[in-house]
Amino acid sequence: MEHTQALERRIEDLEIKASFADDLLDQLNLTIFRQQEQIDRLVQQLAQLRQQMPEGSGTRSARDELPPHY
Repeated sequence: MEHTQALERRIEDLEIKASFADDLLDQLNLTIFRQQEQIDRLVQQLAQLRQQMPEGSGTRSARDELPPHY
């Protein structure tokens, strides 16, 4: 009888842990989904900004960025 109760308790503990693991997995999947949506939006915005840049403005060198006192 005591052995059966111990097994039932272990099974119950495992079911609780599995339930928490399922909830955590759902939360992580939702987080990844939202992050991918955000990444997709940022990629689109970056592409739009690149299209708005005037021609030749992307060819500047690091030397062009130095302050005038150098």
